[in-house]
Amino acid sequence: MNRMASRLFQSIVPLMPVVVLAPVLVLSGGCHDGPMYALKHANPYFTMRQWKADEAIGVTDHKRREELQTLANSMYGMPAERQQTWTPHLEQIYENDPSAEMRRLAILAAGRSKDATTIDLVAKGLKDDNLKVRMEACRALGERSEERAAQLLASIAGESQDQDVRHAAIAALGKHPGEISTNSLKLALQDRDPATQDLVIETLRESTGKDLGNDPAEWIAALNGQSSEEPASGSMFR
Repeated sequence: MNRMASRLFQSIVPLMPVVVLAPVLVLSGGCHDGPMYALKHANPYFTMRQWKADEAIGVTDHKRREELQTLANSMYGMPAERQQTWTPHLEQIYENDPSAEMRRLAILAAGRSKDATTIDLVAKGLKDDNLKVRMEACRALGERSEERAAQLLASIAGESQDQDVRHAAIAALGKHPGEISTNSLKLALQDRDPATQDLVIETLRESTGKDLGNDPAEWIAALNGQSSEEPASGSMFR
């Protein structure tokens, strides 16, 4: 029996690598089916040329953009602790990805997160080289409730030399009731650019629910509590 067992063992040994390798291949193949696989498991800092070479394993820049958009769309309904787990991923994407669209989506997702630390990432987006990223950062700050968000927007509205970014900041300020926004919008109403004045007035119509016409002076007076029927201390009139 010992001799037969020995022969049986010898016949099985050559097959063992195949037997062992089979489940490994199955498992490795299954990894591609996990949620956000392209964001979590692929190196997100390749150049576009390297991404094209990576198409063979099914991880492309297009796939990562799709997954990051999905992540941003689902951020609102995600538990706070799960949102926090994504914060370092979003930071790494923003800091290292050469794609402006990926950085924009990282800012979009960060702006929707309840993780307080993500406001630092959104603030970095205000200084991005890409116009669309800077504008996304302004919109993201409009969704944040922190006072710092209003402060950052007021700074951009008052100092930015790029009209598109400045206008994005003004529109976002309308979502922040309070003295910071009120003072910033009053200052913007004094701008000589008719397009800026029109945007501020439209922003105030949406945020206050009132229509005082198209005269900036009327709106400034209302913001000062001089013509509003129900002036509210420390916030835009209601």
